[in-house]
Amino acid sequence: MNAFDRIMATRKTRGAGFWVLIDPDRTAPAEAAARAADAERAGADVILVGSSLLISDTFGDAVREIRSAVKLPVIIFPGSTAQISADADAILFLSLVSGRNPDLLIGQHVRAAPAIKAIGLEPIPTAYMLVESGTLTTIEYISDTKPIPRQKPDIAMAHALAAEYMGMKLVYLDGGSGAKEPVPTEMIRACYEYITLPLIVGGGIRSGDAARAAVHAGASFVVVGNALEKTSGRSLLTELADAVHSAAPA
Repeated sequence: MNAFDRIMATRKTRGAGFWVLIDPDRTAPAEAAARAADAERAGADVILVGSSLLISDTFGDAVREIRSAVKLPVIIFPGSTAQISADADAILFLSLVSGRNPDLLIGQHVRAAPAIKAIGLEPIPTAYMLVESGTLTTIEYISDTKPIPRQKPDIAMAHALAAEYMGMKLVYLDGGSGAKEPVPTEMIRACYEYITLPLIVGGGIRSGDAARAAVHAGASFVVVGNALEKTSGRSLLTELADAVHSAAPA
């Protein structure tokens, strides 16, 4: 079973999936692997690996060590064409549809596609939509794009529908790393009711209540990363996993 089928099977059996994002630029490979193993024991369904800004040269090592530490799907959440590894199970083939930067709509994709094909990495076409979160995030700065205003769910709906018509498999609503506020539940629900694609929601989710609210609103997969870097132990991981898996789908 390929990675996409595995994550969709999780959605079917558990109602929603809990994904943990590990930033290899903030975590040494061995520590990244240990965090991934902790996440798996706590109930995570997917390990995402990626960074908006990659300064270190340990990306490949981090993916390799994470892959050896867990049985979960390890999926790359790329910030650039430098973040490709044959040791991952798949890569979110992201198109930043909320912005108007052509390099992030098609430019990087043309450069990355031959390498992805050559190493046999499974691409998962994903519409990436940056949502205003109350602060200037790294991805907003690096991408040179404006996020969708929090109070404008109609803009998110139109972008999500366009992504569906273009053949994307997933829509990712993200507040970005270090977001002050999570994606509004009103926006999640509006997109959920308007399109048929599964929704990934991340950014600014720091509690079980916030994760549960995202699932109630229509999220199929909830991503947490930055919040886990600022806590020790597995208590928050378990709280988040339990909240996602126990929440009634929209």
